[in-house]
Amino acid sequence: MTDPVTRWRACAGTAVLLDGFHALKHALRFGAAVPVAVTTDRRAALALAEELAGDVRDALEVLLTEVPARTYASLVPRPHPTGVAALAVRPSREANLRALGRLPRTAPVVVLDTPRNLGNAGAVIRLAAGFGATGVVTTGPLDPWHPTVVRGGAGLHFATAVERLGVDELPPGPLFALDPEGEDIRGTELPDDAVLAFGSERSGLSAPLRARAGRLLRLPMRPQVSSYNLATSVAMTLYHWSATGGAVPV
Repeated sequence: MTDPVTRWRACAGTAVLLDGFHALKHALRFGAAVPVAVTTDRRAALALAEELAGDVRDALEVLLTEVPARTYASLVPRPHPTGVAALAVRPSREANLRALGRLPRTAPVVVLDTPRNLGNAGAVIRLAAGFGATGVVTTGPLDPWHPTVVRGGAGLHFATAVERLGVDELPPGPLFALDPEGEDIRGTELPDDAVLAFGSERSGLSAPLRARAGRLLRLPMRPQVSSYNLATSVAMTLYHWSATGGAVPV
């Protein structure tokens, strides 16, 4: 068997970086193929698994190879406090597109329209996974599989379908777009096959997406408060869906 650094360098060009213990834990839980995983302290990482993730402890015992701190730091752009990193095989685009396009759906698809902030995109993916959303689609130039997004999502990209599409390629289903000029969301029951679109942090919805929206909805907000954080808006909307008929898997 080749050494872990050689395997890492062989996979790094196409693989997904799992930055930290929790990203690796979640990826394993949701079926990611992980060809290589390293740690600066194997005993500590396995103890953390014993405490927080007993379901993947055996898998980690097989996967994790201890490397010197200097070697670990050379493999990742920003060392994680847990001293753990791994590479995973990205799910096939075809499989994700099938999941996003399948009808009927049991949970909405979240669309981030030209998002700008990598950390916010990751936080949304983490939320979507927690609510059992069918997937998260981004439009525009931001890569939803960028290492910073995966880090912000704590590896939960593998728990939902994550893809970048054009506005004209969005999954089927009634399109609800969040906008300050829309109807109060509290008067609307969101269907399970909804496509829920959120504008960018700075400029809101793009003109093409706004034109495609079947309905504009707004979140309740005190006057003179300008906006909510993107992840907060998504959380409020998914909670509203779950509270008016949708179900978060147990």
